[in-house]
Amino acid sequence: MNTISVDFSKECGIIKPMNAVNNGPSGSTVRKISNFELYAEAKIPYARLHDTAFAGEWLVDVHRIFRKFDADENDPKNYVFGPTDAYLKNIESVGTKVYYRLGAAIEHGYRYGTIPPKDNLKWARICEHIIRHYTEGWADGYHMDIEYWEIWNEPDCTNSPTDYPCWQGTMPEFCEFFITVFKYLKEKFPHLKIGGPAIATVWHDDFCELFFSSIKKAEITPDFISYHRYGKTVEDFCESVDRANMWLEKYGYGDVETHYNEWNYVRGWQAEKFIHTIDTIKGLKGSSFVAGVMCALQYKKLDMMMYYEGRPSGFCGLWDSYTYRPYKTYYSFLAFAKLREIGTAVKTECDEYLYSAAAKNENEAAVLLTYYNEDDETKKCKKTKLSLKNIRLKEGEKIKAEVLLLDENHNLEPVREEIFTSPNAALYLDIPIYTTYLIKLSKT
Repeated sequence: MNTISVDFSKECGIIKPMNAVNNGPSGSTVRKISNFELYAEAKIPYARLHDTAFAGEWLVDVHRIFRKFDADENDPKNYVFGPTDAYLKNIESVGTKVYYRLGAAIEHGYRYGTIPPKDNLKWARICEHIIRHYTEGWADGYHMDIEYWEIWNEPDCTNSPTDYPCWQGTMPEFCEFFITVFKYLKEKFPHLKIGGPAIATVWHDDFCELFFSSIKKAEITPDFISYHRYGKTVEDFCESVDRANMWLEKYGYGDVETHYNEWNYVRGWQAEKFIHTIDTIKGLKGSSFVAGVMCALQYKKLDMMMYYEGRPSGFCGLWDSYTYRPYKTYYSFLAFAKLREIGTAVKTECDEYLYSAAAKNENEAAVLLTYYNEDDETKKCKKTKLSLKNIRLKEGEKIKAEVLLLDENHNLEPVREEIFTSPNAALYLDIPIYTTYLIKLSKT
C-alpha cells in the first residue's frame, strides 16, 4: 500500500502561481471559434509574451513594434502598437495578467531580431516608450497593470556549439547589454519589476558564472531572475530549481524572486524521441507530468512557473490547434487553479512517483495528486492510502470529500463521495499510471 499524507495543520505559505503560461487566448474570426471561455475558466494568472510573434507578424517583439532602429524613438509615429494592443486586451479580457518579455522570438532560420542592437541605450529608450504606452497612456496607449518586464530570452540557447538562435552576439556583449538596459529601465520605472534574462538552462556553467558575476560587479539587483528547463521527469525540474538557487546564493541574490518561465516535457529533440515528446505533451501522460511538476515545485524555493505554452502549437498541451478543444493537460491546470483559489498551502508527503499539493481556507480544502513515471513500462496501478490529518472540524460537523478524476475517460469529473466525521480520515484510491485526482473537501 502506497501512502500520500496531508497535514492540514502544517501551513506552507500560499499556493503559488505555478499555473501561469506563455501567451494568451486564441481564436479564429473566420471560423468563429476560440478558447477564450475555457482560458478564463482555467484562471491562468499570467501570460508571458514570448514567441507571440509566431501568432502574428507584428506582435510584441521590440523590433516588430519599432521597425526602423535608426528612426526617432520619441516619435509615436515610428511605433506599430495596434496588433499588440489588441493581443494584450484579449489577455486582460480573460482575467489574466500580462508578463511582458522585451526582446525577440527565437530565430532558427533568418536572424534579425536576435542581432544585438547597434546602441544598447537607444534600445532601452525604445523599451521605455513601449512600457509607457502600456502603463502610462503614451501614444494613445493604456494604463494596464503590467508588473513584470523581462529583458530578453535565452541568450545562452544553443542549437550547436556555433549556432545561437536567441542572441547573435558574445556572452560578454549580452551581459553589457543586460546591465545597460536594466539600469536605464529601473531608473525610469522604480515601481515596476524589471528582470530576466530567461536563462536557457542553469546547467550552462560558463554563462551563469559570467552573468551573475557581471551583474554583481555592476552592483545591480534584478527584481526577478528567470530561467528555463525542458525535461522528462519531475526530478529534472526539482534539480534545476536547486541548481538555480545555488547560483543565486553564491552571488548574493538568494532573496531575489525566481521564475521558471518556460518549461514542458521533452524526452529528446530529434527523431523518434521528438515524436514521442509531441505525442506525450498532447496526451494523458503529459497531463500527469504537468500536474506532478506543478505540485512538486509548489514546495520548492521558487515563486512562479510558466508552461510553454498557452498558444495552440506543437508544444502546447492545452488546446488543439484547429478546434481549440482542450487536451487532457488543460484539466490539470483547471485543478491547480482550484488550489490557488482556496489559497493556503499545507504540507504533503508522498511515496515514490506520487506527487501532490494541498490547500485550505476557513471553509474548504483540496488535494491534487497524480501518479507519474517517465518509464512507460512502469507498474500500471498504485493502491494508495490518502491520509488526511488535522482537518478543522467543530463538534458535530461533517466533511464531504468529493473525488474528481482525470483519466482517459474522465475530464476532472466527480466519481465518488465520502463523508468524514473525524479530523483524521483516509481515502483509499486505486491510481492507474498517469491518472490525476482532485479531492475537494467541504463542510456539509
